[in-house]
Amino acid sequence: MPKYQFFCKPDSNRKEFTYVDMGSETFLAEKAQLIDLGFEVEDDVIYAESSEEAIEKFKSNFCAPLEDYANSTSAGGAATFVFELYKSAFGKKKQS
Repeated sequence: MPKYQFFCKPDSNRKEFTYVDMGSETFLAEKAQLIDLGFEVEDDVIYAESSEEAIEKFKSNFCAPLEDYANSTSAGGAATFVFELYKSAFGKKKQS
């Protein structure tokens, strides 16, 4: 089954997104270009029969229950805390 990686613009609340088919020969180059354009990897890989199905799954935010599950343990919650702390400390600063 094909797998897709989704990318979002920071602070867009998942509204500005795109994706890349991870089976594509150009996946790594496309991923690098998206990162250079300011996109960030969003959630985990999505397995779907088509890009339309992948988008539907992404929009339904089906990965959120996985995050909830991970955070239900003390180790998972601590890992999420550290990750979010790192993002807030070293993430891009907004220009005012």
